[in-house]
Amino acid sequence: MNATLLAVLLCLASAVAYAAAAVAQERLARAAVARSAGALLGNGAWWWSAGLNAGAALLHAAALRYGPLTLVQPLGALTLVAAVPLGAHGAGRRVAATEWRGTLATVVGLGLLLLPASGPAPDDTLTLAEALAVSGATLAVITLLTVRRDVRSGLRHATASGLASAVASALTQTVAVAGGRGGALLSVRVVAVAVLVVVFAVGGMLLSQRAYRGGLGAPLAVVNLANPLAAAAIGMILLGERLQGGAVGLLLAVAGALAAARGVLLLTRTAPGTAPAPAPAASAPVPVPVSAPAPVRAVAPASASAAAAAPVPVPAVPVPAGRVPV
Repeated sequence: MNATLLAVLLCLASAVAYAAAAVAQERLARAAVARSAGALLGNGAWWWSAGLNAGAALLHAAALRYGPLTLVQPLGALTLVAAVPLGAHGAGRRVAATEWRGTLATVVGLGLLLLPASGPAPDDTLTLAEALAVSGATLAVITLLTVRRDVRSGLRHATASGLASAVASALTQTVAVAGGRGGALLSVRVVAVAVLVVVFAVGGMLLSQRAYRGGLGAPLAVVNLANPLAAAAIGMILLGERLQGGAVGLLLAVAGALAAARGVLLLTRTAPGTAPAPAPAASAPVPVPVSAPAPVRAVAPASASAAAAAPVPVPAVPVPAGRVPV
């Protein structure tokens, strides 16, 4: 089988697994389960989502063995496409028309991106110095993004999660390619980079869990935009990866990126994990009957002393019905 086709198939399977894990994580976040690490570790649903993430990561690592970063990472946006029907099904609603348009735009955009990104199987890898430099710079950026806590921290955590996932993918490709060569699996570089892969993969999952407290659509879209952009930068700057087709390939990539971005924006308008609340029905005002006051009658005093102390009676004035005497 062609290496590029195999990489695409592995990416599709990885995207479905990532989408199912994201929907599960978003439900846990909405249920306030993700408030502490202890609550997550004691929750069986979270371990199920963590297992899905681990399986998706293995499929993604296998895809990186057969395809370059510029090809594999854009396909990660299919996670958002798969999360739309999964989230709608879990919420007991139909997929909105806006979500279908966003899905179509994303798929078309990814198709245009695949044409110039389809290159040969990767051969170059990061050196240990390059891996440490990329890791240090990424940790610094993640710290800047997550140090503040405010109403917009969810999208910043999503950006940080996308960066962590991109670096984990670049480091995974180094382990997959270098480890596949004879005698290099237990080298100092491969072992050290493998440890960094675990750190960034787990960190990216926890950052996305924190981001999903504000919903699924927008954070997941940000993750899937930041991830391929950062990975493409690493691939082109450090691994010598290039787009195919020259100027035509560049135009196709730009058009595909714009279409995919448009699709992602459409998908963020309706959160996949939530169903719109029904509008309250207007109730007609209930008429309150107004009764006429009872006529005023003079009461005879019980004794002479009481009669002396009683005030002088005032003639009663008839009151029209519906009005209260003052």
